[in-house]
Amino acid sequence: MIISTTEKIPNREIIEILGIARGSTVRARNIGRDVFAGLKNIVGGEIEEYTKLQAHSREQAMQRMVQDAQKIGATAIVNVRLTTSMVMQGASEILAYGTAVKLA
Repeated sequence: MIISTTEKIPNREIIEILGIARGSTVRARNIGRDVFAGLKNIVGGEIEEYTKLQAHSREQAMQRMVQDAQKIGATAIVNVRLTTSMVMQGASEILAYGTAVKLA
């Protein structure tokens, strides 16, 4: 599966637009991470526990987007975007979406 943030794939022709492919995940913080994050917040610097949580969440959302595109027969996803929103205090959703297409 080719995934691109651009509208086109160089040297490839889009022969069919199949629709929007999307994948999301909702993650919540946990007490263990919050304790370490609170301590890190006092001294400053990167909160690695949250960085890892966000990275894993992005990958999972992307994988789910690819699976969604495969279900409708796509060979590529163009115009891929990622967005996030807070669902509730301490929990956020990461959404990956793009246009599922067939390439020549």
